[in-house]
Amino acid sequence: MGSPLYILGILAMAAVAVVLAIGIGGFGVGGAFNHRNGNRMMRLRIFFQFVAVVLMVAFAYFAGGRS
Repeated sequence: MGSPLYILGILAMAAVAVVLAIGIGGFGVGGAFNHRNGNRMMRLRIFFQFVAVVLMVAFAYFAGGRS
């Protein structure tokens, strides 16, 4: 479980959660922040999700049949 891919995957998932929370908070409050950064938060979340999925697939591939 101490594999660098595993750790990077966990960090990527945490980044998704943080960006999602910021985006939902900005959407809930509305105003200038949401108007300026709403799309940016969505794109950043999608990017981090892509990175997290790639890292999880790479971890599963390289972990192979190992327990």
